[in-house]
Formats: sequence, structure tokens, C-alpha cells
Amino acid sequence: MTVDWSERDDYIVAKHKVTPTQADEALADPDRIVFDPDYNTQSGISVRTVGYSRSYGDILSVITVEEDGVVYGANAWKSNDRDRRYYNQGEPE
Repeated sequence: MTVDWSERDDYIVAKHKVTPTQADEALADPDRIVFDPDYNTQSGISVRTVGYSRSYGDILSVITVEEDGVVYGANAWKSNDRDRRYYNQGEPE
């Protein structure tokens, strides 16, 4: 999947110290867990993917939104305990 990070790349680096490349690695993880829609979304349009980034060296939570056939990266951060549990269990609770 190709993700457009052009609107949020500076934000995720500055706020969470995660690069778009690292977020893309988590999105491509074959063991990733996908919540569609994201369990925290109010709009119902965002997707949460929890996956491992080799270059980051940890599990990341990545938020994407699709609009007009383009997938945009919205946010990415080191996963919290809840998302780590989902990832390690291999499926949501």
C-alpha cells in the first residue's frame, strides 16, 4: 500500500519521533493488526494499523484515512500497552 505522508510527515517526526518510512514498515508488517474503523475514531473514517517497524525497533500504531482513492497517513506513534497486547495476541480482544 502506498501512503501519502506529505501533509503529516513533519508532525509525526516532531511529535512522536517516527518517520514515514518507519510507519510504512509497520503498515507492511505481515503480522500487523488492522482496526477498520479505528476503535477510537469518532468519524468512522480512520483505520488503525498496529505493526512492527524494523528500523524503529518497536511496535507502532499508525492511523490512515482514505479519500478519493488516496490513502493518507494521519499519525503514527510507539504503541501503547493496549495496542501491544492486540499485536502480541494476534487479534483484537
